[in-house]
Amino acid sequence: MWNTKLLPNDMDLIRRFSKHATIAGAIMALVGLVMIFEPLYASLFTVSLAAWLMVFSGVSAGFFTFQTNRGDMMGWLKAVILIGTGLFILFYPKLGIVALGMLFAIYFLLDGFSGIAMGSASRPAAGWWLWILNGLLSLVLAVIFLLSWKSIEETAWLIGIFVGISLFFDGFTLLFMGNVFRNMKDE
Repeated sequence: MWNTKLLPNDMDLIRRFSKHATIAGAIMALVGLVMIFEPLYASLFTVSLAAWLMVFSGVSAGFFTFQTNRGDMMGWLKAVILIGTGLFILFYPKLGIVALGMLFAIYFLLDGFSGIAMGSASRPAAGWWLWILNGLLSLVLAVIFLLSWKSIEETAWLIGIFVGISLFFDGFTLLFMGNVFRNMKDE
């Protein structure tokens, strides 16, 4: 997706990549900063958003089952589990934060490995080392998250801070790559 080594010498594509990388990077960096400065609210928002997505998905699964095969018990079970889990998280957001905390630790591990792989695949293109740095940072965040996972409040703080840091550096990397490609198209 962001492997710049695979971009062809199509100047229109390079211009679009530069523009959209800059826009996406600025948005991601800004959201990251907001999460860093308001980590508890960011965690509650993240958990609430995930819960509402589960409720919506459950309603969609129930509607699909109703429309296609009303006797499909597994379809109904899926709908009930999604709606029930989403509502449970909405009513007990602290438990949702704990579960989400573990998922984010896993996310940071995977993000770290993919960032390192992306940087290695992009080498020797300009900025390849930023992907590796970003990947290493994500791995460090995963380890800190796993080692510091003590209480619900601490987990909520960690979610907001670490996701904010990760988004900020993802955004910074995209801003940098947008600038690299802007300079390429000018050459």
